[in-house]
Amino acid sequence: MNPNVWLIGAGPGDPELLTLKAVKALGRADVVLVDDLVNPQVLDYCPQARLVYVGKRGGCRSTPQEFIQRLMLRYARQGLRVARLKGGDPCIFGRGGEEAQWLSDHGVACEIVNGITAGLAAATSCGIPLTQRGMAQGVTLITAHSRDGTTPDWTGLARSGTTLVVYMGVAKLQDMSSQLRAAGMAADTPVAMIERASLSDQRECRSTLAAMERDADAFGLRSPAVLIIGEVAACQVLGAADAPLPALSPFEPSLRRSA
Repeated sequence: MNPNVWLIGAGPGDPELLTLKAVKALGRADVVLVDDLVNPQVLDYCPQARLVYVGKRGGCRSTPQEFIQRLMLRYARQGLRVARLKGGDPCIFGRGGEEAQWLSDHGVACEIVNGITAGLAAATSCGIPLTQRGMAQGVTLITAHSRDGTTPDWTGLARSGTTLVVYMGVAKLQDMSSQLRAAGMAADTPVAMIERASLSDQRECRSTLAAMERDADAFGLRSPAVLIIGEVAACQVLGAADAPLPALSPFEPSLRRSA
């Protein structure tokens, strides 16, 4: 495949969690459309590219989606190699599917380059195994923020037997807590709230379903943050509480710029 546009997942924040494919694509790009939550250090891998900032963050004023799509189309039709750089994974609450379909409908070849989504990185970074055997039958990734104001099916989620990983939920804590408890989820169900997952200033707050709004307020929890709800949220394995290992050596410039 020889795409005109790459939709690239920049991962949760730590630039060392970029995939090699993402690094190579960035090194080839002529223009990079950069989302709001992308770590600026990631841009070291595309020193030759023109950078266009198209900030998008749930619940905040942001660049219109239609404008971003038309910008990608314009650059691609100029013969430029375009990278659309998004936090996390393009297809996990990143509108990657919509953008890929829109580009395809307009005759532009596109390739999606996966990234590590924030929910998985948040769990691992604080020692929570999302599908720990005997504790969870699966994991459900959901967003508490929707454009049309609809709410998730909290009743169905409460009865699913899965770990719930909630994106964009900081402003919805009271609603989540009351609806999940009303649906039968125990008030003492463990909850972990992780802010700025994978970064050096990551913070986490452990609580319960009944107390999470109060504890988040006392903690000063702010977006971007991920919520993990379920029995596994009480876990702390993998030595996560220990001092982190030294950072890996950065790629040599020749590798950073290779195709």
